[in-house]
Amino acid sequence: MKIFIETDMEGVAGVLDHDNWCQPAGEQYPGRYYDLGREFLTREVNAAVSGFYEAGATEVVVSDGHGAGGINPAVLDARAWLARGWGGWPSELDESFDAVAWIGQHAKAGTLYAHLAHTQWFNYLDQSINGISIGELGELAVCASELGIPSILATGDEALVREARALIPGIITVAVKRGMTRDDGSALTTDEYMHHNLGAIHRHPEVARQLINKAAYEALSKLRAQSKGWGIIQLRAPYEHITRLRPDKPGDSYRIDKAQHPTSVIGVMNAPWHPEPYQP
Repeated sequence: MKIFIETDMEGVAGVLDHDNWCQPAGEQYPGRYYDLGREFLTREVNAAVSGFYEAGATEVVVSDGHGAGGINPAVLDARAWLARGWGGWPSELDESFDAVAWIGQHAKAGTLYAHLAHTQWFNYLDQSINGISIGELGELAVCASELGIPSILATGDEALVREARALIPGIITVAVKRGMTRDDGSALTTDEYMHHNLGAIHRHPEVARQLINKAAYEALSKLRAQSKGWGIIQLRAPYEHITRLRPDKPGDSYRIDKAQHPTSVIGVMNAPWHPEPYQP
């Protein structure tokens, strides 16, 4: 069984904010704990890799999906392959894989009681496929579904868990923290929203890893016992992809991008990008 793990940083236990934990130090961000954040993510990934191999995986590919980079190759389980790069959707995923999983994932933009929620960047208000709102988990999951590859595991904050369960039938999940922000932030600019949903209550990182290891084993064991009928999002052609963007700063316009494809959700996800001003 060949497993594809997509990773991010904001949904990791112990990763407390964006500026200190998710970006390297530089002129724009302090990045005080970025290296520790990468270690925390990589060790959560290692817990999943171990669980998958214990359940019968023969190959695990780890895709570093964090913009600034989130995986520390020196800490990563030596049995795993590491992928980093971008060639359009669905990234490095192809029909040779048997399942997809997410580690360290965060909820989509505008989610209540989420931690560091956003989609791609903090300028997104929302995106949808055929009227179904999706975040970063959903972006890859709809592509995997078109390829016939089930999505079997997702870990992150409680809001991400709720999102995954609502979108993907039967998916196994682990919540490693829970957000505390009661406002969706829809009236905020990009910079304001970036610093909006920072409050969260976290599990201890070691406890989170134990839960992830157990869940990975459970997810692959379930797939081996029941290979069909779960983990696939059912969408019907034609496909429409709509993305709404918030103002970057006060006085800027809201923007919207629309794309259509007659037969392929992967095709519509890779459509040219032409956002235009609009009034929400």
